[in-house]
Amino acid sequence: MDVYRIKITSWTSSFRYPNLISAFQPTLEVPPLSTVLGLINAAAGSYQYYERLTIGYYFEYEIKATDLETIYQIELHKTQNYPMGDVKSNVINREFLYDCCLYLYISDEKIVRYFEKPFYQLLLGRSNDLATVDKIERIVMQKVENAQRIKGQILPFIGNYIAGDIQPLPKYFTNTVPRSNIGTEPYSVISYKSGDNPSSLTAFTDTINDKQVDIYFHELVME
Repeated sequence: MDVYRIKITSWTSSFRYPNLISAFQPTLEVPPLSTVLGLINAAAGSYQYYERLTIGYYFEYEIKATDLETIYQIELHKTQNYPMGDVKSNVINREFLYDCCLYLYISDEKIVRYFEKPFYQLLLGRSNDLATVDKIERIVMQKVENAQRIKGQILPFIGNYIAGDIQPLPKYFTNTVPRSNIGTEPYSVISYKSGDNPSSLTAFTDTINDKQVDIYFHELVME
């Protein structure tokens, strides 16, 4: 299969667990689909209304650490949604990933063109996780059945049941205020450090840093 491979790097990344609001803030070890689609939107400079999209990606990092972060807590009016009272500061522990690299696999040339000259700054997580497009190249990937080297990725859990950190993650968000989740379902979050996992999945093989990785392609249908 011929695809474009886009290499994106950042010094830091942080991907919030969806159901944790306060106290210690861990990070997922792989970005959700919604984060990756948000990257495309930033590169395009506008909200993209996807109907069908085929996309694969692989994510790795050097180390995971914890830092102290000051947050500001604002109470909102229950019905009118405006700030009430004083702003309170608090300090929390937040995990982050250092020396990060994301590989996107896309066949849609229109999307690839966005990354040649991104409209907005790319982020791998939060507003301070600035990212850079390092390389865009066209490669040929070989199809593999019963893929065993799927790692550094997320997989739909239902129907596959691959071991990983199981989390309910959205595929996308609406372009409304407030935003709403689209297509939330359980995913296996599989770190790039994981060992081989037997599966019945079809994937496509790439060589990254002298190691073979099987890339799973998500077939997204937005309703």
